[in-house]
Formats: sequence, structure tokens, C-alpha cells
Amino acid sequence: MGVFPRVKPQRFFADLSLCNNSKEEPMSTQIFVNLPVKNLNQSIEFFTQLGFEFNSQFTDETSTCMIVSENIFVMLLTHEKFKTFTPKEICDATKSTEVLVCLSSDSREQVDEIVRKAVAAGGTTYNEPQDHDFMYGHGFADLDDHIWEIIYMEPSAISQG
Repeated sequence: MGVFPRVKPQRFFADLSLCNNSKEEPMSTQIFVNLPVKNLNQSIEFFTQLGFEFNSQFTDETSTCMIVSENIFVMLLTHEKFKTFTPKEICDATKSTEVLVCLSSDSREQVDEIVRKAVAAGGTTYNEPQDHDFMYGHGFADLDDHIWEIIYMEPSAISQG
């Protein structure tokens, strides 16, 4: 299964509407978070140490596709490549926060393990773990100071709404 839709980007949304009129299940929405990085190879090594894998089909000297889950991907782009997607300046993540990336985990222990691995790989923590009984979270800043929050929510809290 490929990571990207098999249709041309300009036809992507039009083709999605066709799925609703057929007997096939509609394609799940995918999310691609694009983040600028100063050193692509160091970022790949950092996230590899956290256990993430990359799609080599969408990796070159300017970008890589980090696989978070079946429908969630993070495109790590060199600053030069990132600038081709927007006319705006790239935010200096050491001074400002433009986005918080939050991922769920399977347990409180997994939250702590991911943060521990991030720090061991050169990342930093920016606050203490947050324990709200039904939800536990902690986070780290990656090599480019992008903030990643990792949370665990008790299944009973989710089912109660």
C-alpha cells in the first residue's frame, strides 16, 4: 500500500467524492504534518532512535516521510524544501511556537519511554509530566525545538465521553 493517494494532487478531493457514490469504502483521511528541519540526516537519526520508520520511496536529500501510523505521516523537510511550499518565513521554534504535535500512546509507561528516548537522542523536555488521573502526558522538543506531546488516556474516560 502506498503512502500517498494514487491520484494526481489536483484531482484528490474530486476523486474522494466519487468514492462516496460507489460500493467501495471511502478512503480514510490521511494527515501529513510538514516540519522544517535544519539537518535532515540528524533528524532522521533522532526519530529512528524513538522507534519511527521512514518511507524510502518519499525520501531524498531534501525530505523524508516519517510513518506515525497507517494514516498519519510527518514530512521532515530541509528549510530550502519547506520554503517551496509557503511564501511565509519559517518560524524560529527556539523563540516561538507555531504548532504542538500530540501523539497518543498505549500506556503511561510508553509516554515516559518515548520522552526518555527523545532526551537520550538529543532532545529536551520543556515541562514536567502532567498527571490528570484519566490522562497522563509528557513531551519533548526535538532537535529543531518542535514540541511533541505524548499522551495516554484511560480507555474508560474515552468511552464515557
